[in-house]
Amino acid sequence: MDMASLSSNLLFIAFVAYLVATFLFGGAVKSSNAQSTKSFDRWGKLAITVTIIGFIANLGYFITRWVAAGHAPVSNLFEFTTAFGMMIVGAFILIYYIYKAPALGLFALPIAVLIIAYASMFPKEISPLIPALKSYWLTIHVITAAMGEAILAISAVAGLIYLLKNIDLTKKTKERFWIEAVMYVLFIVVGFVVSTVSFSVANYSAEYTYISKDETQHTIEYTMPALFGMNESVAITDNAFEPLVEMPPLVNAKKLTSVVWSILFGTVIYLLLRLILRKRISSILQPLTKKSNSQLMDEIGYRAVLIGFPVFTLGALIFAMIWAHEAWSRFWGWDPKEVWALITWLFYAVFLHLRLTKGWHGKKSAWLAVIGFIIIMFNLIAVNLIIAGLHSYA
Repeated sequence: MDMASLSSNLLFIAFVAYLVATFLFGGAVKSSNAQSTKSFDRWGKLAITVTIIGFIANLGYFITRWVAAGHAPVSNLFEFTTAFGMMIVGAFILIYYIYKAPALGLFALPIAVLIIAYASMFPKEISPLIPALKSYWLTIHVITAAMGEAILAISAVAGLIYLLKNIDLTKKTKERFWIEAVMYVLFIVVGFVVSTVSFSVANYSAEYTYISKDETQHTIEYTMPALFGMNESVAITDNAFEPLVEMPPLVNAKKLTSVVWSILFGTVIYLLLRLILRKRISSILQPLTKKSNSQLMDEIGYRAVLIGFPVFTLGALIFAMIWAHEAWSRFWGWDPKEVWALITWLFYAVFLHLRLTKGWHGKKSAWLAVIGFIIIMFNLIAVNLIIAGLHSYA
């Protein structure tokens, strides 16, 4: 077995282990009371053991793919996103041993599973690096940025648990609407996975020619019906789906098509589940948070930002500027990815300011943590997929 195949198998083992550990953490959450301490310890120890096994397999995937590729596996969306999912689990394991909160695992692991499933929909082939990526500063920049985002993701998990426990879902309020909106956003990620698999099984493929920003003609292949066309696109494949709208060169129409199909599939799945269960998704999840300690979740959310923010600052701004200067001879260029990294940094700077000087604890702090993770995911999904820029190689 070659290294590339071994890395794929290890990633699959990690994926399955995280799924199993999620159910085990569910058992720990249900037994987390004074009358069932032994049961809680048994479920909790088993859950964290399976999680660690999965994390070791995930780390094994990362190392073997690095060996197979000859460079750090963070140079495309598949590699970066799987690394991000792995680091979320790593951050969770660290925080679990400090706070022993099984509810974190029950919510953090499914998010990692979703992110890895999302990553698996992108091309997995190992390809040579373009010149701009042949730098150890790229490796340092991307790994540190992903690590910072992963720690910040744990803050959002703690915030989500806090909100689900403390929002009265029996009353029609703005809070009830927005917490359900967060659930809907998660289903959009599910929609991406389902739509990609569906069109892949249907073996859909269509080719088009288009004119790029430099006035040259290129060919592009769509694996989903083209809702949006590239600049001056013309179908090559017979009976190809004609794009509904033609997009300017700034926007990657193929990737925008993927996002819109994800939203459509995710919306249908969400509505079907609501129809079958006849409950809001947040109402279904709320009982799982009843035994969690609100004060502890508030502290975890804050501590995770305290740790994650400086790590993100190093990776996404300082190391990124060093790499940008080496690759493009400038520290800052207002590239869409750079701008969104700055927006993310400013948001968490405001988070800490409001927490430390204005006393934003409890629900306010939890909402900020959740919004922060949505900003991170917007960068991962929308900015990477839709807006063309120097980072569009991802």
